[in-house]
Amino acid sequence: MEQDIIIYIIELLGTFAFAISGIRHAAAKHFDWFGGYVCGIAVAIGGGTIRDVMLSTTPFWMTTPIYMICTAVALLTVVFFGKWMEPLKNAWFVFDTLGLALFTIAGIQKSLLFGQPFWVAIIMGCITGSAGGVIRDVLLNNEPVIFHKEIYAMASVLGGMVYWALAEFGVPVEWGAVVSFIVTCIIRFLAVRYHISLPVLTDIQTNSDKK
Repeated sequence: MEQDIIIYIIELLGTFAFAISGIRHAAAKHFDWFGGYVCGIAVAIGGGTIRDVMLSTTPFWMTTPIYMICTAVALLTVVFFGKWMEPLKNAWFVFDTLGLALFTIAGIQKSLLFGQPFWVAIIMGCITGSAGGVIRDVLLNNEPVIFHKEIYAMASVLGGMVYWALAEFGVPVEWGAVVSFIVTCIIRFLAVRYHISLPVLTDIQTNSDKK
């Protein structure tokens, strides 16, 4: 029961953070309020919905209207306080990173509750954290964030591996979640700050043509 409450709180915080991010991206495209709400919903519940379908359980947002309400609050926050947040250059990026870290943890914990092995839980954490952003970017006709050069989904995977390592050493779930959250955020922040990325694939055919 205690772990269910932890997952619920994390999902609620993640919903708000991701909804803010999605609505802000919609505002940059000059969407109306409804369009912004749809983008907020897409990024907030998309990854968790895919996770729950794969776990053969009712999607989390269908069990209570609180997630819809939370997204509406996020919309109003952007509408009424966006001007004050705009000067904070990285405010929107921070919300996206917080959502990624929070939903990664929620995905891992829920998968473990359903009896999945840790390697599956890490994958589920990555899906929960990053799939919503992909759906948002498709709706906005942007290049999906996971294809950007800076590390995104890998931050989720590495954060999940830290969670697993701490669990193996018997660290309490609460502390494991906190440390995993911090690690995921730090990796993402450093990746963007210093332009850290994975090696880029090269087109063999193109290289052959150049020769």
